[in-house]
Parts: sequence; structure tokens; C-alpha cells
Amino acid sequence: MLTPIRPVLAMLAVFGCLLTIPGAARAAQSYDACQGRFIDSLPVTISSQGVWCLRKDVSTGIAVGAAILIATNNVTIDCNDFKIGGLSAGLNTFAVGIRAQDRLNATVRNCNIRGFHSGVWIEGSQALSAGHVIENSRFSSNTHYGIFLVGDDSVIEHNKVLDTGGSTSDPGGAVGINAVYNVDVLDNLISNLAPVPNGGGNAGSYGIQTMYGAGSVAGNRVRGLSSVGTGSVAGIFVYNTGGQRTSVHDNDLVGFGPGSGVDCFSAMALVHGNTIGGFASPVSTCSDGGNHLGL
Repeated sequence: MLTPIRPVLAMLAVFGCLLTIPGAARAAQSYDACQGRFIDSLPVTISSQGVWCLRKDVSTGIAVGAAILIATNNVTIDCNDFKIGGLSAGLNTFAVGIRAQDRLNATVRNCNIRGFHSGVWIEGSQALSAGHVIENSRFSSNTHYGIFLVGDDSVIEHNKVLDTGGSTSDPGGAVGINAVYNVDVLDNLISNLAPVPNGGGNAGSYGIQTMYGAGSVAGNRVRGLSSVGTGSVAGIFVYNTGGQRTSVHDNDLVGFGPGSGVDCFSAMALVHGNTIGGFASPVSTCSDGGNHLGL
């Protein structure tokens, strides 16, 4: 006869076994928000609004264009932790994992995007590209950019951008995250950037690059930057002009010798509360509001 505690232990044992069965966790996942909108093959163009979902890994060998092209406003791509793969195109690829141009309110979440020139490429004029969210996704083995986003009032948060660089079709610097206009870049991990020299023999890397905006860059971890020749290196590079004020705070930046932890185009960027180590110049040009500087 089981004592009162033993049924509980027995249930836990059965539950533990279920967790070890491949696909058991996915079987419990709900696709209710998808409402029958699934992406089962690539490339594809999304022309109707709503939440579009992956329910399996998908891949494509295209070397130009987009695996997923968002062609309307108010679209969410939810990969449910499945993969969008483009590795078969090789280092010479110009293809993009997910692309949108002159669109509003595009969201990319829970994706694993790898093997493209750029994992996500969203762009457009300041009036026509805004309100985007890229979150909780993993970008790995993309050859030039992990994330390239142009759009006011957008957020890039809780992503991992790993092993970026190596492009032979577009040699030069490797960039983990590039954000243009008023974009908040929050709580991302950027690791291992490997630029390829262009005709001049030099190439650098930027963990996070922000341009023409007044967003906040906070809580990110950047490490594993590299350069070729005299290529520029920065954990965070802020190209703020025209009186734009950017706040860079509470980031953890680890360098390997050359370059700057945070490099700013002007002193309009306030840099404070960051932990910075291993760079020749911890903070360059920015307004230094106090940082924790390591070796």
C-alpha cells in the first residue's frame, strides 16, 4: 500500500519521464494565436495581418532575397523556438532570414535564425517604419548582421546574437545589432564577431551600433569582438547627431585589447553604470557619468 507521500512521488517520476521524451514539451504548446496561419516552407511572403507561426524547422538555400518577407503591417512571426535555416547558401549569401520594408508593427519572437547575411533586416523611412519588436530569439552563424532594424519606437530585447561574420559576398565589419532611430536595445547577449577584410585589408566589429536616435541601450552583454588590421572595434558604438540624446547604462562589455568599450560620435550620449574591461579606451567621446572599469 502506498503511504500518502508515495503517490506524489510516483506522479513526479512519471512527469519526469515525459520530459525526457522528444517532443513531449512541444506537444503541450498552444498555437491558438496562429488561427491556422502557419509557415511550413520557405521562401514565403506574408501578405495578411496577424500571427504567423512555425510548427517545425524550416530552411532554404536561396542566396538572395528573404526567407520570410513581411509585406504588410501588423504582422507577428512566432517561431515557437523552431529554426529558420539558410546555412546551405554558404558565406557568399546575400539572403535575409526575415525582411520588412516600410512596414509598421512587425514582431519577431521565439525564433532561431541562422546562416543568412542578416538574421532580421527591417528598414524604411522614419515615417513608414516604426513600432517593431524583436525579442526572445537566437541569431547564430549569420555572416554580416545579426539584427538590422530601422524604425522609431521599436524594441530589441532578450535576444542572443552569436558567431556573426565571415561574409565573402559583403566583406567588412561584423555587427551584432544595428538599430536606427529611436530604438531601445535591452538585455541582449552578443558574442563572437568575426569580420572579414575588404579590399583595404582592414575590418572591425561592433557589438551594438545605434544611429540617429535617442533610445536606451541597457543591460546588454557584449564579448568576443575581433578585428583585422586596423579595423575599428567597439562594444557599443553610438552615432548620435542633431541633438539626439542616447542613454547607455548597465551593460557588461568585455574586450580583447584594441578599440573602445563605448564609442560615441558626440558627447550627447550619457554613459553610466557600465562594467567595461579589456578595451584600450573604456569610454570615448561620450559624456561619462561614471562606470566600473576593469583590467
